[in-house]
Amino acid sequence: MTVILKTADEIAASIPDGILLALPPEYAPCSMEGIRALVRRGAKNLRLLGVPQFGFQADLLIGAGCAAEVETAAVTLGELGLAPRFTDAVKHQKIAMRDTTCPAIHAALQASEKGIPFMPLRGLIGSDIVARRDDWKIAQNPFGENDPIVYLPAIRPDATLFHAAKADIHGNVWIGVRRELMVMAHASAAAYATVEEIVETDLLADPQTAPGTIPGLYITAIAEARKGAWPLGVPDLYERDHGHLAHYVELAGSQEGFDAYCEQWVMHRAAAQ
Repeated sequence: MTVILKTADEIAASIPDGILLALPPEYAPCSMEGIRALVRRGAKNLRLLGVPQFGFQADLLIGAGCAAEVETAAVTLGELGLAPRFTDAVKHQKIAMRDTTCPAIHAALQASEKGIPFMPLRGLIGSDIVARRDDWKIAQNPFGENDPIVYLPAIRPDATLFHAAKADIHGNVWIGVRRELMVMAHASAAAYATVEEIVETDLLADPQTAPGTIPGLYITAIAEARKGAWPLGVPDLYERDHGHLAHYVELAGSQEGFDAYCEQWVMHRAAAQ
């Protein structure tokens, strides 16, 4: 049964240190209020899984010293360039980096979703990534001849954290077309969501919303957080705050600037609202 919490800080208090935490890409709603709450509580040694890539949310956790390891296909702030605290952390070996690809991330999560130990995937053989991943195995297709294929171990995150436009009082969360969030919730041991609003209606009972709704069976806890994805956006509700993100990049080029940013925009809950 989904627990309805009052704030994102309560969600952050439910996410233990040291776990494998799956986070969505910036083009899916990200729980930035959940990320800020993790920074506020001083989370440590998180192993971050980008599904399939990262941006601002991972940079914030890395700069705050909350992350020990990152597995993702990319970390970028798009038109704003490299993610400054991630780049610094990799250069100075402050975090462990596990390179992967977008299809590999999705395939490994789908294996966990289906309850199977691995997933075969084409298109990786011959790449530098395979040579650096001891946990990936190249074996023959059991149904073919001279047909090697890569076998990826299933990835089962300890928790998933994301944002959504709405949930209902039963814990069902509407994600629309963002099906990667559905896979993440299915594959993870726990799933947490901040939402713009919690509605009284049953989202699974409405044929218009049911196809894009994660059943509460897969959701551990939700909390209402208005503008909880800010300064990132939520489709059809609000856009990315490009000016704020540019300001972040300007400050986060140094640890001192990053710390000043956090003091103003992260450590005080009301500052981000």
